[in-house]
Amino acid sequence: MAGVTDATAPHPDDPFADVWSANAAFAADFPLAGLSGVAAKGLALVTCMDTRIDPLSVLGAEPGDAKIIRTAGARVTDDVLRSLVLATNLLGAHRVLVVAHTDCGLVGSDDEVRAKVAGALGREPGEAEVAAYDPQAIAEPSSALVADVARIRAHPLVPEATVVAAAVYDVATGRLEPVAV
Repeated sequence: MAGVTDATAPHPDDPFADVWSANAAFAADFPLAGLSGVAAKGLALVTCMDTRIDPLSVLGAEPGDAKIIRTAGARVTDDVLRSLVLATNLLGAHRVLVVAHTDCGLVGSDDEVRAKVAGALGREPGEAEVAAYDPQAIAEPSSALVADVARIRAHPLVPEATVVAAAVYDVATGRLEPVAV
């Protein structure tokens, strides 16, 4: 494969040297060979990209049990829907759980998130690229979950029999709190 080098000997200035080294150790005793691509527990999880969430552990699951879709704020974007269509029609998921979390950086308004992004870039919030950015901020977490679950249920390519639920993950306790949707 063009551009691929020996992962066991990364260049010392490579900002991914730790990743290549860790992968080489993982691959040396690869434990997941032979797993099916089908969700063994019939579950698809939509959750946030927050590093405090360990999706499989939260679910009491193992690799191969669930399809995991991570996105900022656990928002159900067009790409999440694209993935859920595949998960529910081709990959064995007949249940979808949307899990937001406490202390989420997307809680607030779109303008507040845009201002943070602009500040991180040293730009003005009114600049065209910043103003056009749609962070899909979360004004009220429960309302966002209700809207996102409704969006999944309404999608014409997600089977009607698919069970969709929502919960909030508490980053301080590890508990999931179901949300009525």
